[in-house]
Amino acid sequence: MAKVISADGTVIAFERLGDGPPVIVVGGALCDQMSTRPTAEALAWHFTVLNYDRRGRGASGDTEPYAVEREIDDLAALIDEAGGRAAVYGHSSGAALALRAAAHGLPVTRLVLHEPPYNPDDDALRREARRWAATVTALLSAGRRADAVESFMRLTGVSGDEVRQMRHEPWWPAMESRAHTLRYDSEVMADATGGTLPPDLPGTVPAPTLVLTGGESPSWMLTTNQRLAEALPHGRLHVLPGEEHVVPPEILTPVLVEFLGDR
Repeated sequence: MAKVISADGTVIAFERLGDGPPVIVVGGALCDQMSTRPTAEALAWHFTVLNYDRRGRGASGDTEPYAVEREIDDLAALIDEAGGRAAVYGHSSGAALALRAAAHGLPVTRLVLHEPPYNPDDDALRREARRWAATVTALLSAGRRADAVESFMRLTGVSGDEVRQMRHEPWWPAMESRAHTLRYDSEVMADATGGTLPPDLPGTVPAPTLVLTGGESPSWMLTTNQRLAEALPHGRLHVLPGEEHVVPPEILTPVLVEFLGDR
């Protein structure tokens, strides 16, 4: 386990895998480096991969108060560790963080945004995002970590019966230990203001960018990601036929290798 020190002094833990041009993998809500390791290991056949614990997760530290800018600083420290320039692959809310980092001016050579779950221009979905931001803050403030995880699972479409079964799984305590980071991802997604794509953000990203979405994902996800790809100066959309939000490495990796390896 290797470590870098972010700008605010927070320790960020990561593993370095493989050899070749550097790629940093950014996980989504409740993910740590164990969650993203299958994708990282598959990419490591072609690249040097930095697979890390986002702040507040796994072996990484945390510093209050949370700010999205601090997570951007974490990525900056990892890019510096990788040699000063790196490609970045982000999944879900991790893709939204990667987008913000690239827009902030970090030296990202190529960017892959895998289904950042921005809401479309829909009043009902914006209200739901604002309710979620308030709910997760209230639950965590009350110390109800398990309920916060359950609420997130329900938000993503998991049924109540399925969540009740999950609470008895051996991996549930690890999920609960990362519950406080749900608020972090909610801030990354700007849920408190509706969770929509910030209109001016994509246009400030100079890196060639691939936007990925699953062919079986909800239609609003395809619409939103198409709009994101069109707004990026050097963006394009790739639909993964038959796939949903989580894609097996054997399906995902060839697409990533083709894009990230195109020099």
